[in-house]
Amino acid sequence: MAGTRNDDGASGESGLVVSFGEMLIDFVPTVSGAPGGAPANVAIAVSRLGGRAAFVGKLGDDEFGHMLANILRENGVVDGGICFDTGARTALAFVTLRADGEREFMFYRNPSADMLLTEAELNLDLIRSAKIFHYGSISLITEPCRSAHLRAMEVAREGGALLSYDPNLRLALWPSAEEARKQIMSIWNQADIIKVSDVELEFLTGKDSVEDEVALSLWHPALSLLLVTLGEKGCKYYTKDFKGSVEGIPVKTIDTTGAGDAFIGSVVRKIADDQSTLQDEAKLREVLRFANACGAITTTKKGAIPALPTVAEALQILRE
Repeated sequence: MAGTRNDDGASGESGLVVSFGEMLIDFVPTVSGAPGGAPANVAIAVSRLGGRAAFVGKLGDDEFGHMLANILRENGVVDGGICFDTGARTALAFVTLRADGEREFMFYRNPSADMLLTEAELNLDLIRSAKIFHYGSISLITEPCRSAHLRAMEVAREGGALLSYDPNLRLALWPSAEEARKQIMSIWNQADIIKVSDVELEFLTGKDSVEDEVALSLWHPALSLLLVTLGEKGCKYYTKDFKGSVEGIPVKTIDTTGAGDAFIGSVVRKIADDQSTLQDEAKLREVLRFANACGAITTTKKGAIPALPTVAEALQILRE
């Protein structure tokens, strides 16, 4: 496997974003099976925007699994962190679209290959080479994947990476809402960058509000950047020194799948190359305006990966 291309960026390359977690097949009505899974979407988003990305996760040694690995490679994602399970299937998700383009999910994973990733299967050299290590919470639901996730975070941190966390709440996958909240929060204080949606903010705080005081109840002392996405209304940002909001970009929404992944992928792509963005409000606002454009474009097409934008597409919508 082509997993050896992990130099430290000394040749003037972009900082590597390593994304950890699940990749699966989304079945959307009227569309045949489409590749998905938030961490994989983020890796492809980074790569499509001209950054360097790698994916760490486990797929089934089946048609679907090999198709997904090929899709990552075709999109320029380093595949040295992928392994295959001969005894378990690639996860499937059936997505129904409501009239407003929002989604409902039904999952088939009992257990799926992504849940069976072990610590011993982690490509530690790849993880150590990350400038940003990005992950969600679905990989915390069951062992052995949970232990592999925690170990990967530890190794990335030792290697000097920033830790980026998008909980990506999928309640249907958790035994209960209480367990979801508990596990999502169990790794909260280790992240440098956290992105939550307005819906996740309400779930985690128990308050039906996106006011600053509610968002800031999720702040922790080691955090560098807290982002709250507000759908078509844009996003709010909080750092140690400043806070504010950046308005969204109006588009005709068809399918919101992957919009949050395009948004955070765009943010970590920029920060991997320029960490000073976290201390420079003007620079951060520019990054978030671009990220809002990336999220907006993704909602104008069906599916996640086919809809993820290029730099040219994002710049075009900003000009318009």
